[in-house]
Amino acid sequence: MKTELRLAGTGGQGVILASVILAEAAGVYDGRKVVQTQSYGPEARGGASRADVIIADEPILFPKARKLDVLVCLSQQAADRYFDDLKVRGTAIIDEFYVRECPRSGAICLPLSETARQGLGRELFTNIVTLGALARVTRLVKPESLEKAVATRVPAASLDMNRRALALGWQLADKALSPGARNPT
Repeated sequence: MKTELRLAGTGGQGVILASVILAEAAGVYDGRKVVQTQSYGPEARGGASRADVIIADEPILFPKARKLDVLVCLSQQAADRYFDDLKVRGTAIIDEFYVRECPRSGAICLPLSETARQGLGRELFTNIVTLGALARVTRLVKPESLEKAVATRVPAASLDMNRRALALGWQLADKALSPGARNPT
């Protein structure tokens, strides 16, 4: 099985770091085949930013994501630009605070940045909240593998907050996926 993912937003939202953590969790700790690529504008903050991760059980013969199985959008610009790359039955995870107009129905709209702000006091943790939600929605990586990868990539002083961010993201997606949950898109 092969899954092609894209995490997209704007510079400063941490999508590149999130993709590196996801790739490490899948490749190093879950023992899968992984390719991670990234692209971002020349601006340090505010420019377009995207990172692709391919996770597979077999060798990956082409290192670029072509038709996405999963798309994560943390900005309206990302949603507008990348929704056409998502397969018809692909999964879209959207930050409902920054993406006001979803180009396709059926997306999983979650308050990712809002959860980081309210639950952890800083929007800085949105990317890690997003990883927790992504892991719950897709089941592509084990939560403990994601936690190990986070521990290798974040400063030791913020490790506990990042662990809480993962847990908040998982709980957020779990609640959204529970029977009877209403998803606006």
